[in-house]
Amino acid sequence: MTLSLTQMIALGGLLHLSPLAAGLCLPKVLDMRADLRPLGDFLRRLVWVHGAYIVGMIVAFAAVSLALPAELASGSPLARAICGFIALFWTARLAVQAFVFKADAIAHTPWRKAGYYGLTVVFAYFAVVYGFAALAA
Repeated sequence: MTLSLTQMIALGGLLHLSPLAAGLCLPKVLDMRADLRPLGDFLRRLVWVHGAYIVGMIVAFAAVSLALPAELASGSPLARAICGFIALFWTARLAVQAFVFKADAIAHTPWRKAGYYGLTVVFAYFAVVYGFAALAA
């Protein structure tokens, strides 16, 4: 079965829930509150605010992909720009995953390894599908 670009974008909308779910677990799994405690109040709040902005962006990616997949696949200049932005966002995230984050820093158990590498596959899906929609639609 071959999926259309519209269907791949709608699937991308659903898949955006996976990094959101992982992000909800991350503060507790990594005990971020303890790690951030030594920071000053401003820096501690800055980390949480930046995290909230990233969550907001991912929620927006999911919402627009689920609500308007055909429009995103249409090839219009606005659709291509939005898809290009989403692809660039996730391509940058993949680069950070490859060159900044190290799996061994978090992936101490089979479940964590599966989550880490599973999310990497999802990020690559986003980069490829939305990149294709931006460039070839």
